Amino acid sequence: MSINLFDLTGKTALITGSSRGLGLAIAEGMAAAGASVVLNGMNGERLEASASKLRDEGFDVNVAAFDVTDEAAVCQALERMDHEGIEIDILVNNAGIQFRKPMLELETNDWQRVIDTNLTSAFIVSREVAKRMVKKGAGKIVNIGSLTSDLARATVAPYTVAKGGIKMLTKSMAAEWGQYGIQANAIGPGYMLTDMNEALTSNPEFDGWVKGRTPAGRWGRPDELAGTAIYLSSAASDYVNGHIVYVDGGMISVL
Repeated sequence: MSINLFDLTGKTALITGSSRGLGLAIAEGMAAAGASVVLNGMNGERLEASASKLRDEGFDVNVAAFDVTDEAAVCQALERMDHEGIEIDILVNNAGIQFRKPMLELETNDWQRVIDTNLTSAFIVSREVAKRMVKKGAGKIVNIGSLTSDLARATVAPYTVAKGGIKMLTKSMAAEWGQYGIQANAIGPGYMLTDMNEALTSNPEFDGWVKGRTPAGRWGRPDELAGTAIYLSSAASDYVNGHIVYVDGGMISVL
């Protein structure tokens, strides 16, 4: 078996929500594996800064600024890529937000905002990209789930429901699109050192809980998702479809 199974040279990957955090780390890892990457976000200035950083490292990078929850904007962005000759071989649905509040105090609009951003957007973007993948008979979709794809925690109900939905959306993609040479899988990150978790990492009690609850005894680093993302985007996973891989330091495996 050759290590070239993991080579992404000649492939183009669109990573949503990739101007920073997990998305940017995944994009950098894929670029290092040979892929051309398309960074996505809504903050054009931040996108260009991140793209510039990767280009300085010698990587091939494009940017696509659009709101993943806006169906018309998604369609227009992909049409622009078609016009520019950018063909998406790999899609990583990473865009997401968090909102913490007990369910008894949770407003419906906040619930819907999290569901739309974390779940519905993955459906919309994947549907439009998959239409193109079907035509060429190949494609890789990697959805970013969470520990909450399988476990619940108080005060994050909409996030938990959305990430549980990501797990089942991934299986649905495999069921419908596997016949067209598309593999759809998911990654379930554990507690990672990101901007989204800054309030948690700076809380000594919660920080201690994470470290004590995780067999690895620490938080994960964003770059530690890259290897799994590369695997699920490469020829090495051509017969892997509909699964979620937890990158969590062992947390989900223990009581």
